[in-house]
Amino acid sequence: KQQAALLDAAQKRAEKLAGYLVQVTQKAGVDGRLFGSVTNFDIAETLTAQGFEVAKSEVRMPNGPLKTIGDHPVSIALHHDVVVDITVSVLGES
Repeated sequence: KQQAALLDAAQKRAEKLAGYLVQVTQKAGVDGRLFGSVTNFDIAETLTAQGFEVAKSEVRMPNGPLKTIGDHPVSIALHHDVVVDITVSVLGES
């Protein structure tokens, strides 16, 4: 029963998150490359601040931390059967 409840909760979270666009601002150079990078921790922290309970371990970044300005697809694994795709829009700050 507990597994079904966890799956159900993950699916409810997924419905809200699917296709979501989250904006993260980082210091960047004129060439659009970031001085730092946007990590799974930054994304989880931003999503949580916007009302989505997301742990950094749920943020899947197959290509590693984001290092350039622009839109990047990122997956959020809420459950082993529930993975949603969101877009992380990295904005530069000089």
